[in-house]
Amino acid sequence: MTDTAPALRHSAEALSGALPPLLVAAEHLANSALPGAHGRRRIGPGAEFWQFRPSHASDAATRIDWRRSARGDDLFVRETEWQAARAVTLWVDTGAAMAFSGDPARETKSARARLLALALGLVLLRGGERVGLAEADLPPRLGRAQAELLTMALATEAATTTEHGAVDLHAAPTGGHVVLFSDFLGDLSAIETALDQAANRAMRGILVQILDPVEEDFPFDGRTRFESMSGHLSYETLRASDLRTDYAARLAARKDHLAGLARQSGWHATTLHTDRPASEGLLWLYHALGEGGR
Repeated sequence: MTDTAPALRHSAEALSGALPPLLVAAEHLANSALPGAHGRRRIGPGAEFWQFRPSHASDAATRIDWRRSARGDDLFVRETEWQAARAVTLWVDTGAAMAFSGDPARETKSARARLLALALGLVLLRGGERVGLAEADLPPRLGRAQAELLTMALATEAATTTEHGAVDLHAAPTGGHVVLFSDFLGDLSAIETALDQAANRAMRGILVQILDPVEEDFPFDGRTRFESMSGHLSYETLRASDLRTDYAARLAARKDHLAGLARQSGWHATTLHTDRPASEGLLWLYHALGEGGR
């Protein structure tokens, strides 16, 4: 394991460990997730007992637990937990653009994306789901050993000279779930192709746009030189503030385009910022995966 892997794992463990209290506060998830591999707290086919509940008029007689019902005058149904593990494939953009941070004291987009991906993976693995990566020859699998492999694969920022990574979902299981982490500020043709392929293979997913607040607010004024993280592009202006309105419009249009792509594919899309608590993003992601169904 690399030198940075233990630190990343510790941070992700801390972040994912904070999820249960957040789920308690989120009413719609309080009864549907647990921190360990103890089922999904959802009614469904399985062997593990979940709870007894009073029977409804629509319940068939074969669903009545007569032993429990014999203790009183009411009839009860025995419910089991859903135990069909999902396959969730994660992809984190390894392009040079993700190494950007507008403040030395703030983590890079890549660091936040990798932390969220690993924390989400750990929570899903604890819940009995299968988790893997799209670009690390790491197909979705269960268990603690998979958590170690995810940690090693996500531990360091990839050294690359390309501005943005190209997503490839050919190894993601048909019918599974996919979570893509990127700033999505580059050419979207590869993303559009991936979403088309995913739709044809009944895959659901989430587009997670990670932005630094500087990229959102464009707080530049006067003479400014802009350079891409790869060094391949540069632009200099004497009046950066004159670009602010057009920049904001183009960024808004990009977000709208991403949201449209997600809707067409039956996916979710969100924008998360590196100056906000990572726990907020993790809760949103877990909720969105829950809404995605099975």
